[in-house]
Amino acid sequence: MLKIAWSDVFAHSLPAAHRFPMAKYELLPEQLLYEGTITPQNLFAPEPLAEKYILDTHDATYWHRLRNLQLTPSEIRKTGFPLSGQLIDREVIIMNGTLQASLFALEAGIGMNIAGGTHHAFTDRGEGFCLLNDIAIAANYLLKYKSIKKVLVVDLDVHQGNGTAQIFRNEPRVFTFSMHGGKNYPFHKEKSDLDIELADGTDDKTYLTILESTLPRLLEEQQPEFVFFQSGVDVLATDKLGKLGMSIAGCKTRDQLVLEICHKNKIPVTVSMGGGYSQQIAHIVEAHANTFRLAQHIFF
Repeated sequence: MLKIAWSDVFAHSLPAAHRFPMAKYELLPEQLLYEGTITPQNLFAPEPLAEKYILDTHDATYWHRLRNLQLTPSEIRKTGFPLSGQLIDREVIIMNGTLQASLFALEAGIGMNIAGGTHHAFTDRGEGFCLLNDIAIAANYLLKYKSIKKVLVVDLDVHQGNGTAQIFRNEPRVFTFSMHGGKNYPFHKEKSDLDIELADGTDDKTYLTILESTLPRLLEEQQPEFVFFQSGVDVLATDKLGKLGMSIAGCKTRDQLVLEICHKNKIPVTVSMGGGYSQQIAHIVEAHANTFRLAQHIFF
């Protein structure tokens, strides 16, 4: 059975100014339930993640300052959110959503988080709406506690996964692959194991041709035992914060390519939703919903 992390705190604990783009956290499960793609049994509400697993990835001083709301005004501005205890609680629940989804993926081949993809969080700081890095926390958990020997991060959000790249810079067991807008945030890029920078306006055909020629080669070369897929839909031409030119159909084909190659090669995959900031919330929800529809069709 497909298991999907979801909690109402994903949307309700955000400041009012940020609730429009984050409305997807409520609308997406409603849409999937309404159309019959999932049932309530597919959803699970994660508990807050234990501190010890946060500290396997994040600097202890940073975590304690974050938890105690002691970040400087400059640090807070870089995260993009007003700092609050409620926001920290939300982040810690999201972290466990991805970790638990990864455990489900070990059993069923795939696990998903309606939130997550917080790839701009570094070991010792947050930025870009990311306070802690769920992909890194879950990957480190698998390496340390589940004897996974090699992880591949496939980050296809429009923004480079700079925090993930920094966290795993000196970790040969994790290969970080980020395909993103070359002239988009973050303007200072970190070095992933493989970065592919895309030109503004990159269309479906160009994007998919690059991905189709890259991903199979990476699987062959790296032989990962687990994949983390950051499936941000801010690659859409309609996205306010992206600069690419993809359609909803092209984004769906992208997700199909990633999920099918994982399924074909029997590599467990955890999917985090990442970004999506189109003017019309319907575009965001439809593009994200396609990822879940594909997961059900391909794996179950």
